[in-house]
Amino acid sequence: MSKLHEVSSSSRGADEKKKPHSSHEATSHPRSMKRNALLGLAALGVVFGDIGTSPLYVLRAVFTVHDGAVALNESNIYGVISLIIWVLIIIVTGKYVLNVLRADYDGEGGISAMVTLVRSRLKARPKTSTYLIYVGMFGAALFFGDSVITPAISVLSAIEGTLVAMPDLSQSFVVPVALGILIALFSAQRFGTEKVGHVFGPIMACWFIVLAAIGIPHILHNPAIIRALSPQYAIAFIAYHPFVAFVALGAIVLAVTGAEALYADIAHFGRQPITGAWFVFVLPSLCINYLGQGANLLADMNNVRDPFFTMVPQSYALALTLLATVATVIAAQAVIAGSYSVARQVSRLGYLPHLTVRHTSARESTQVYLPGVNTLLMVAVSCVIIIFQDSERLSSAYGLAVSTDFLLTTMLLITVTHLVWRWKPVWTVLMGGILLCIEIPLFAANCAKIFTGGWLPLVIASALMIVMTTWRRGENIITAKRAANEGPLQDFLFLLEKQPPRRIPGTAIYPHSLINTAPFALKVNTKINRALHDHVIILSLKTAPRPYIAQEDRVKIERLSTQGVVHFTITYGFMDSRNVPEDLLWAQKEFGLTTWKLHQATWMLSHIDVQVAKKSRMSTLRTKLFVFLSKLSASPQWNKSLPRSRTLELARTVAI
Repeated sequence: MSKLHEVSSSSRGADEKKKPHSSHEATSHPRSMKRNALLGLAALGVVFGDIGTSPLYVLRAVFTVHDGAVALNESNIYGVISLIIWVLIIIVTGKYVLNVLRADYDGEGGISAMVTLVRSRLKARPKTSTYLIYVGMFGAALFFGDSVITPAISVLSAIEGTLVAMPDLSQSFVVPVALGILIALFSAQRFGTEKVGHVFGPIMACWFIVLAAIGIPHILHNPAIIRALSPQYAIAFIAYHPFVAFVALGAIVLAVTGAEALYADIAHFGRQPITGAWFVFVLPSLCINYLGQGANLLADMNNVRDPFFTMVPQSYALALTLLATVATVIAAQAVIAGSYSVARQVSRLGYLPHLTVRHTSARESTQVYLPGVNTLLMVAVSCVIIIFQDSERLSSAYGLAVSTDFLLTTMLLITVTHLVWRWKPVWTVLMGGILLCIEIPLFAANCAKIFTGGWLPLVIASALMIVMTTWRRGENIITAKRAANEGPLQDFLFLLEKQPPRRIPGTAIYPHSLINTAPFALKVNTKINRALHDHVIILSLKTAPRPYIAQEDRVKIERLSTQGVVHFTITYGFMDSRNVPEDLLWAQKEFGLTTWKLHQATWMLSHIDVQVAKKSRMSTLRTKLFVFLSKLSASPQWNKSLPRSRTLELARTVAI
């Protein structure tokens, strides 16, 4: 039987692992102050859009939730403002900025990256590793739930400011305008954000300046509100009014929505610019604005109808509404772009079908547009706006996904401090205890809102979990059936040696996802034509659970005993751009295959049509769902890099 007799990889990548990095990624040499400032400015438009627009609706949601369960009085105002500020300090500053930002994996952030970081230390514990995979999947599903709610609540809140500027307008005016703005935003996604992206940062900088500017006069008018900076007011509020504080927490969590974006976008901007922008710009502006809103309510409690827009004279309310609308559109844009990135990562890791991906920038590979994801988001956001009608009702749906995500991230952070950073147990327990003492009540308070709208993100996340687990399970079944039908590669090569086929000039490349089986197209072509090309490449593409892999580390070659037949395995990171012909041409020089003329090679692809079997290994509904998803699955993105005039495709049917 034929045996694999040579395994080699690039000598340049064997001893030292490297990875490419984006232009924004932190490097080992010191950054200039100017570059950090520019990156921090850019981060304002992408990273802090969601959390920066929270002042539009947080305080109103607190005092109107559950028909005024949180009474509007001086004591509660001090307690609520103090709680908001200290939740910002502990969760965003203490947890995300000072700790979670350090838990990147190859410079990439997000809950999937943290899961991968932990899994890298748990190779000997497969059950725990599998559990972590589901944690990452659920975290990604919750992110999509947020991606539906964030644009809706942000834009609705901004448009509702026109009711303060023009009281004669009807509430019915808000929904059509919000729908029009969001549909226009989703429709413009196909053009990309490269041309307008550079203005997002300055606009959001202007927004944060305005947040502070409109809060300062109210603080000066009632300087006693500064006492809310002391944590004693938050502690007293919880101690003397535990039920009221519990209800308030369900809305206070809205003040920290978007905290996950700080971690998810670390690869684009780096830790230092994000940290600097938070401490120098964002945190002070938010604290000043929340203090100003508290002083505004103390001066006139009738302003609870809209604590934010009533901070300015009515003659300025329209201008503030326009700026708020632009800020919320930018925040929505950042969430939409993030959903594209997460969907592509999940697809490449094998938990979603292949998605059509279009790059919208010639310079930035991270700027992509996914038409299918964009359409689903647009429909979902539009339905949410039509169902909930206003931001006050929608605030009940917001928060559960965020608080759940907080708990997942905290549990992973505790694991990172113990396994990766090797903290002393006492420090890990202390940090985890502080965070859980805040986040468990936040989660419980939002669970109480399930029947008033909190069901929405759960339904979205649950539906996505069903889709992802079904796709993964179906792919595993297909892989098992293919392995059984295609047979071992070594057996096929043994038959070729026993009955050598006629060799014809040229090079043929057979992409094949399995490493140890014979490609279907190769078996069929050899059987029908009774011939084999002089040079044959069996090509397997793999996705590693890491964001980037340098070109010199991607390619491995296995020279098979059958003359002229080799097996290439190219491993990409889940964030890498894939140009397979280019990588093969690089490998041709690297491994001395200069006579193979890969620029003239014929590509032989296999296509699988999936059908429902009479006896399936999944339930009937899940099997039909998988078949439906497989029909929607696009061709792998790298297929577009293949030469059309030299590409053939053979189809077959597989029943599951």
